[in-house]
Amino acid sequence: MIKRLVVWCTLIGIALAWPAVIYSRSEPAARSVLAIQVEGVISPSTADYIIRAIKQADREAAQALVIELDTPGGLDLSMRSIIKEMLAAERPIVVYVSPGGGRAASAGAFITLAAHVAAMAPGTNIGAAHPVNMGGQMDKEMSKKVTNDAAAYIRTIAEQRGRNAQWAEDAVRKSVSATEKEALKLKIIDLVADKLDDLLAALDGREVTTAHGKVMLHTKGVEVTRIEMDLRDKILKVISDPTIAYMLLMLGIAGLYFEISTPGAILPGALGGICLILAFYGLQTLPINYAGLLLILLAIILFIAEVKVVSYGLLTVGGIVAMVLGSIMLIRSPEPFMRISLSAILLTTAATAAFFGFIVTMALRAQRQKTTTGAEGLIGQIGTVMTPLKPEGSILVEGELWSAQCEDGAEPGDKVRILAVKGLMLFVSKDYEAVAVEADAPSTQQRQGGRT
Repeated sequence: MIKRLVVWCTLIGIALAWPAVIYSRSEPAARSVLAIQVEGVISPSTADYIIRAIKQADREAAQALVIELDTPGGLDLSMRSIIKEMLAAERPIVVYVSPGGGRAASAGAFITLAAHVAAMAPGTNIGAAHPVNMGGQMDKEMSKKVTNDAAAYIRTIAEQRGRNAQWAEDAVRKSVSATEKEALKLKIIDLVADKLDDLLAALDGREVTTAHGKVMLHTKGVEVTRIEMDLRDKILKVISDPTIAYMLLMLGIAGLYFEISTPGAILPGALGGICLILAFYGLQTLPINYAGLLLILLAIILFIAEVKVVSYGLLTVGGIVAMVLGSIMLIRSPEPFMRISLSAILLTTAATAAFFGFIVTMALRAQRQKTTTGAEGLIGQIGTVMTPLKPEGSILVEGELWSAQCEDGAEPGDKVRILAVKGLMLFVSKDYEAVAVEADAPSTQQRQGGRT
């Protein structure tokens, strides 16, 4: 009887639990949507940030990763590393060109087309993806090769995502662009949404194909978790800016020069070394013109030479001219966002010239001053005879006991003037003027007696 009761209770429990099992299989577990915001140039630090977010979305099995994008373009190598991860992603990636006034130009167009879902906010644009040589002009043959490579790359991306491949190729070959309405009509993007919440509502129920297979999106009302740049990515993004990298270079050079000219200061040398290392990291991602770099080094040499050579400011003027020209030539790029700000160049040049001018002024002032330390600084000083000078003995000068020689001889207590120094021997003569002044001065007792 008891066994039957246990069996019946078990069957009833299974029957009651079965609908819950069916429901759990039919409805996905609530998972959040991850979101990141990418603004500015596509650089190595930006690529690291996006790739880290893609891997986190795969690891956490997020509903989707939304990349809010606003970029003028960037480096080809960084762009390709991002797209490689996007094409291999297991979770849906949504690129949302926003906010209004934003753009997905050049490298940004490639990244947008590579998304599983591409969306744009009102007032945005996409396109102008013609490749440019960051180091300046390319010859005709090389330009043709680079353009053909980029055109084939963007076409295959567009075809894989079922987008307008012809327009994508024209964006590379003809630098065409499109507004959000035109992009939607031309089947370049999938959606236009005013804000992120509207985008998530529109995505709900959409099926996309990832590297893992078909995935149904359940994004309506889902929690959005934002992934921020970590401290490392933020620092690398800042120092990858051409103007910041340039200023770090100049600060590093100034710090090392100060340490060399003033040994033992330590702090300027340490800070200068740190600035140079950070500058070299930033400059490695930029199209450096070595002629410009050599002109900057020449300017530093001219500033240093001004300390050693009397040129009446001609070397300083030459250094300023070389620094301005070198700074302008340092980074050659047709893209404005990859150039050094002219105001930063003028400000840095003025500050550097002022720094070296200060060093030159201090050096000249030191050269004109009378020597007051070491053996040469003793010449002309007054000493007191401690042991008889017949002709050799000892005298006390500034609290130090020295061997001295006086041709006329001197007795203990006499004042003598130092005429020359040879090794550890001082050559002195009686300072009769000092003795006379001391003799003429009334004693304390006489002054007191005069008052009474």
